[in-house]
Amino acid sequence: MASTFPGVIAFAILASMLLLGSILRNRIGFLRNSLIPASLIGGGLGFALLSLELIPGYSASNFTALTFHFFTLSFMSLCLTGSSKKYVDSSGSSVVNGGLWLTVMWSVSLGMQGVLGYLAILAYDAVTGAEVSAYLGALITHGFTQGPGQALTYGGIWEQQYGIENATQVGLIYASLGFIVAFLVGVPLTKRFIDRGQNTNQTANIDSDSLSGFYKAERAPATGKMISHPGNLDSLAYHLGLLAVAYLLTHLWLSFVQPLVAGVKPMGINLSVLFSHNLFFLHGLAVCVLMRIGLDKTGLNKRVDDETMKRITGSSVDFMVVGTLMSIKFAVLSALLAPIALVTLVVTLATLASCLMIGRLSGKLGPERTAASFGCCCGSTGSGLLLLRIMDPDFSTSVAKELAFFNLAIVIINIHILFIFAPIAPSLGGLSYVAIFGGTALCVLALVPFLIKRKTAIYTARGAVQ
Repeated sequence: MASTFPGVIAFAILASMLLLGSILRNRIGFLRNSLIPASLIGGGLGFALLSLELIPGYSASNFTALTFHFFTLSFMSLCLTGSSKKYVDSSGSSVVNGGLWLTVMWSVSLGMQGVLGYLAILAYDAVTGAEVSAYLGALITHGFTQGPGQALTYGGIWEQQYGIENATQVGLIYASLGFIVAFLVGVPLTKRFIDRGQNTNQTANIDSDSLSGFYKAERAPATGKMISHPGNLDSLAYHLGLLAVAYLLTHLWLSFVQPLVAGVKPMGINLSVLFSHNLFFLHGLAVCVLMRIGLDKTGLNKRVDDETMKRITGSSVDFMVVGTLMSIKFAVLSALLAPIALVTLVVTLATLASCLMIGRLSGKLGPERTAASFGCCCGSTGSGLLLLRIMDPDFSTSVAKELAFFNLAIVIINIHILFIFAPIAPSLGGLSYVAIFGGTALCVLALVPFLIKRKTAIYTARGAVQ
């Protein structure tokens, strides 16, 4: 049985790092005040221990597969979760309009970060005489704007299919740096807005629970409800079973279609890449959406507890983040430190400037939208929500609802990049890559005058009613 333990122990190490991270966050003042989540702290600790070879028998490669699957589970469980009624606005106008502003900020970031990263590496090579692939710079948009899972997925495809050396590792490094930037830059940014009185919710403050990372017993919220009777099946096991069915269906679908598309390249697009297991999360997302539609249509949605699914999503994200940091190989980081630092600095400054500029144009809730979008464009929707919560602790503004709309809109607007061009980017050639990603950013940016007119019309109409 000893041969069955390595994978289980690797998971146990991940879980232990999360626990240690939460304790350190609770006990160390700097970590409390910076609001750095336990997953980043634990992941950083795990990375240090692995780099110093203090975890015998384990290396960064032992945690890459776990990171990939927790990312996939987070997406699939999210798609099995029903839409919450609290995100439905009676008029819909302010939520949609604000959601469009957030969508513009994220979409501009997606294209802009890729182009800037690509050009930064070209400039680095020209100045230093190095021969670093420019696509290692372009990969930052998948680590920052999209997050660890996509960075790992696309980095793996670029490395395996197109020979971009170290793409997987560099993607994981960018994703880790993205979360760090989101909090080290985002938290001071939100505090600055509050100090200047620019936030709408003037009751904003960081409570003791947020700082310590643990609820006091009397304030701990209840979450979730039992669906299956424990004498039959534990409710958590039941919900994990739903995800298991979706996982199995996705695997069967890919196994069925892969032989059919082998060697097929319509318009030069390699379908074998698009239908590989490296893009399992995209196909799993579609399977879970169809499963959820089926549950809703047949009335079986009452057999799914959305709060339980949210807890599975949140737990998967925590494990994914700590796994991302622990999957980084110190040798790759040290060898490419200079170009990675250059790309990260350029992209961070550009993303901050972009969010500030577009957020300022978006109207009264501009500061809240700026903070939320900066978190989303460097880490994930979760980090965006955390930054928003600092400025709007009880979510009294519409921005939290706008984020729900935004999560759907960004997929629709960027579907050509997310589903087609991102996986095959190295096959496009430099000019085509810059044209597609940069062109998308410019086209979305061109929507700003339309949104300004829409904002003005809404304010005028409200004034007329009043």
